[in-house]
Amino acid sequence: MFSHIMVGTNDIQRSKAFYDAVLGVLGYEPSVMDEKGRCFYFSQSGVFAISKPIDGELATHANGGTIGFSAKSIEEADAWHQAGIDNGGVACEDPPGIREGVAGRMYIAYLRDPAGNKICALHRVK
Repeated sequence: MFSHIMVGTNDIQRSKAFYDAVLGVLGYEPSVMDEKGRCFYFSQSGVFAISKPIDGELATHANGGTIGFSAKSIEEADAWHQAGIDNGGVACEDPPGIREGVAGRMYIAYLRDPAGNKICALHRVK
């Protein structure tokens, strides 16, 4: 469904360190930076990227928006969450745990990245 997702940041190096850590836990390689100073994380299913806003304005987080990353296990989601905390992220929402609803049973861990974007690691529990 998605080709890529890009979030804004005002501090590329701080966000790069954060995402290299949390995405590394999920098995992704460190980012590749382009000539414009943007960071790209490549996978078989799409691309995640961080960038300073092209319009020159300050980056702000999307209030109400969340980007979810798939985790292979509860342990991987917990390691992702801890890597985020250890690298400048801030816990948000409820603590990591099982949520049940119309989408089924899921283990979710939420963070705000250094730029304030809300992200989560999600593992579907059977």
